[in-house]
Amino acid sequence: MNKNKTFGVIGVCGANGNLIARILKERGCNVIGTDLSFKKDCRFANALEGYDMDVFYGKTPEAFFKKSDYIIPPASLSKDSELFKKIDKPILELYDVIEMIQPEKPVFGITGTNGKTTSTTLLKKIAYDNGIKPCEHNLEGMQGNAEFIPILQSRLDGDVAILEVGTFGIPGTVGRVVKNTSMSAGLITNITPDHLNDLGSFMDYASVKAEFIKEIGDGTLIVNGHDPTIMGLLRELDFKGKLITFGVDELPDSVGMKECVCGNEIAVKEIISGCGYYFCKCGLTTPQVDYIATNVDLKNRTFDLHTPTEKLSVKMGIDGLHNVYNVTGVIIAAHEFLDLPYDKILQSIATFTGVGGRMEEVGEVNGKDIFVDYAHNPAGVETVLKEFKKLFGDFTTVITVSSESGYPGDLDIFNSVLKFSKFIVPASTASQKIATEKLRDNPKLNDRIFFNYVGNFEKTSTLGASEEEVKEGIKKALNLDCKMVIAIGEAATKFKSIIFEL
Repeated sequence: MNKNKTFGVIGVCGANGNLIARILKERGCNVIGTDLSFKKDCRFANALEGYDMDVFYGKTPEAFFKKSDYIIPPASLSKDSELFKKIDKPILELYDVIEMIQPEKPVFGITGTNGKTTSTTLLKKIAYDNGIKPCEHNLEGMQGNAEFIPILQSRLDGDVAILEVGTFGIPGTVGRVVKNTSMSAGLITNITPDHLNDLGSFMDYASVKAEFIKEIGDGTLIVNGHDPTIMGLLRELDFKGKLITFGVDELPDSVGMKECVCGNEIAVKEIISGCGYYFCKCGLTTPQVDYIATNVDLKNRTFDLHTPTEKLSVKMGIDGLHNVYNVTGVIIAAHEFLDLPYDKILQSIATFTGVGGRMEEVGEVNGKDIFVDYAHNPAGVETVLKEFKKLFGDFTTVITVSSESGYPGDLDIFNSVLKFSKFIVPASTASQKIATEKLRDNPKLNDRIFFNYVGNFEKTSTLGASEEEVKEGIKKALNLDCKMVIAIGEAATKFKSIIFEL
């Protein structure tokens, strides 16, 4: 790329345009930007600060085109639009930028149904604590685990790239991220049902996650050996790279059915939802894992970790058996990928207090503790509520979820809430409808399920309730005879600030 030329980026208030402009600038290119949004309305304006870049906000003047030698339009800009027709310079598309500029650093990916954000954040913390700089997208309010964000993020300045690799149930998305970042290693936390409304079946969803395994090729994979889906996919795909497995030595407390890759239903003696001890007649069975956590003490947040060479005493700063799995996977990743000694890793683990919106205590109102958790799929809700029950006893659950798997997912979520909660307040439209059905079929649930109306909020992705519905749901929960309130779902975490108004 000729650094004496000027690259004009259209749409710098969008995620892709913002990242492209910064990538080019960090490589010493002349960059100018434009966006139809005014600066005060530009969601990612803060990410451009410090880049010494001229940006035309609120319009795309002729001066922008005159100064530019190349134009980089957003993929969403129609070629029939008036703005596109004004372009009279050579055009670089999104994939042109991706092809011309490579990550030029080691890239590690983290995928799975649940635990991705916690694991990614913790691994980055360990890196920072030890003088290793991960590249950051710095897009405020964006989780950054889907579309082209991880691909572009890997091209920003940093010593390493640690990427959360997600999917909204679209085939090809996971593989595209791994391939276009030259990812050499990764962690798979678990694979449990999600996005089934889009994909149709659990194995269709699992096949999207399987793209991670296919594209890693002969690289390194760190996987939850207690998940039969992960181990089945590794067998089916005949993975030839370096494989490291981990698990937790704990007594199962339930038996769940999960579809095996062979097509049979397999009984899983569950330690957490969908993961534990299993055997299928096709020969798939729980392996002897390479790293095993034992002597788990959830009250004191401690466990022993047996590695291939030694036993470690681990102190966590976060709660829950599911986080023992998450922390174990991250310890392996930090040792193998970041090449750090265990003593340095354990110091960071002990001071990690979690991610906002994950088992987060937001405040106390009228003597009642209020927590929020992002859990929004059946396995995530079951796992989190089971851990709350173990740790704290009785609680009221406010449901703000609308499952990506549609009605079956909403029903599974509601059933888990019924199983673990003393009282239930359905705040999302989806949960309110199921609550109505439950009460019609079993009027005795009137002493456990409380709501005033059935709303008509239209969900957006996993956002299942409006701010007002979350507020009213928590207010209702505060009037019930229970000292702890847990609001679950994306809406609960997004609108958690309303708790300070109560």
